[in-house]
Amino acid sequence: MKIVIDARFTRTDHHDGISRYGASLIAATAKVADVSMLISDPRQLALLPDVPYTLINSPLSPLELFVARRVNPLGADVVVCPMQTMGSWGRKYGLVLTLHDLIYYEHPAPPGFLPAPVRVLWRLYHKAFWPQRVLLNRADTVATISRTTEALMAKYRLTQRPVRIISNAPQPAQDPRDPAAGAEHSLVYMGSFMPYKNVETMVAGMSGLPDFTLHLLSRITADRRAELEIMVPPGAKVVFHNGVTDDEYTVLLKRATALVSLSHAEGYGLPLVEAMALGTPVIASDIPIFREVGGDAVAYVDPASPAEFAAAVQRLRDAAHWQQVSRRSVARAREFSWDESAQQLVDVAHDIMARRGR
Repeated sequence: MKIVIDARFTRTDHHDGISRYGASLIAATAKVADVSMLISDPRQLALLPDVPYTLINSPLSPLELFVARRVNPLGADVVVCPMQTMGSWGRKYGLVLTLHDLIYYEHPAPPGFLPAPVRVLWRLYHKAFWPQRVLLNRADTVATISRTTEALMAKYRLTQRPVRIISNAPQPAQDPRDPAAGAEHSLVYMGSFMPYKNVETMVAGMSGLPDFTLHLLSRITADRRAELEIMVPPGAKVVFHNGVTDDEYTVLLKRATALVSLSHAEGYGLPLVEAMALGTPVIASDIPIFREVGGDAVAYVDPASPAEFAAAVQRLRDAAHWQQVSRRSVARAREFSWDESAQQLVDVAHDIMARRGR
C-alpha cells in the first residue's frame, strides 16, 4: 500500500499547529508504511522528515482545482491531506481530508498570514455550513483529531462520509523534568494572538501575580503587541518573545510553574499535551476539548475570569501539590503518541482500499 501525505501546509520557518501535525504524522507513518509527501516549496523540507517527495503547486494556487493530474501519476493508493481543501477532480486514488475544528464558524476572523483575497473568501466560506459539506463529501473518509470535533461534525451534519480519528500527540522522546527540582515563578503561553485565544484574560490576571512572569512565546504583529501592552497591569511582568525555537520552547516549559491556555475555542490544544509530556502543569479554560485532552491532570478555569486564573496559579505555589500535578501530567501525556496516530491512519487507508475494491 502506497500512502502520499500532503505536506504543502508545512511552514518554511517554524511550525504552527497544522504544520507540526502534518510533519509528525508523516514521520510516524513512514515507519510502518510506504510513505511519500507533496511539497510546494523546497524550504519546507527543513521542517519535514527525510522521506521521498514531489514538488507541485501551492495549495492556494488556482491550479489546485486540477491537482489530481499531478498526483495520479504517483500511483498512490491513498492520499492524506491535513486540511479539507485539496483538489479532487479526476482523482484515481483514495482520499482522506482532515477537519481539525469548527472554530472559525463562531470566530470568523481569518489568520493574518493568508493573502487578502483568501481572507475574504475565508469569511464568506464560514458564513454557512454548505461549503464545508461540499468539500468534505469529496473524500472517501474524513479525518479529525478529537472526539469533540467529531461530535460537532455530527451535530451539523457536515459530511456523509465515514469520520475517523487520527489524533494529535506530543513530540516523541521528550524527557520530563524532575518534579523534585521545583519551578521558577514563570508562566508560559504558546499560541496565536487571535481574539478567540483570549490572551487578554491572562494578561489581566497577572495583576494578582506580581512575582510571576508571563512569557508570550509566539510571533506577534506590532499592532497586536501594542494593544496587549496597554493592558498589562501596573507592576505585572509580561515578556513578548515574538517567536522561539523548539529548543527555547522546551527550556522555558521545563522551568515554568505552568503552561496557560484560556482559549474560548480550540481544535485540540497541542501545547497542553506538549507541556504535560514534560511534567509542566497546565491551567486551561473549561471547554470540552481541553477536558478531552487534559483529563484530570489540568486545572480548569472560567476563561472570562482573571481572578480564577490567578487563583489556579496560586494553588501551584504549594510544592507538594505542584509535584503531584507534574507527575499526573506526564502520565496523562503518555496516553497520546504519534505511533498510535500513524496506526490510525494506516487502518483508515486499509478501510478505504477495501471499499474501493483495491
